[in-house]
Amino acid sequence: MTAIPTNLKYTDDHEWVETLGKDRARVGITDYAQKQLGDIVFVELPEVGDKLEAGRAFGTVESVKSVSELYAPLSGTVAAVNTDLNDEPESVNSDPYGDGWIIELTPTRADELKGLLSAARYQAVVSGE
Repeated sequence: MTAIPTNLKYTDDHEWVETLGKDRARVGITDYAQKQLGDIVFVELPEVGDKLEAGRAFGTVESVKSVSELYAPLSGTVAAVNTDLNDEPESVNSDPYGDGWIIELTPTRADELKGLLSAARYQAVVSGE
């Protein structure tokens, strides 16, 4: 069973978004994604201050099985990166919605949040794969 918290928004690319106030969003990969990847051994993080465009790659997650790109769910500026992942990338496996978060951004287009998937719609995506 895959955990899909109802308080988050999701993308078809298996990223999640948590709004932190009106000008900050936390991003990570879903429980489903980490299970598909297997044991994560490295996370390539962007730099604080990098400008991201929704739908464009901003980093990678490397597992013992493969390397997968991370896609920005929202356009914005990277406000924080989870540097703990440099030493403990396995946090993405053990706690994808908590300690395994990847970046925080300051969104530049608030309307993009409305285009993300609800938990129910994301469940339908996962069920179809």
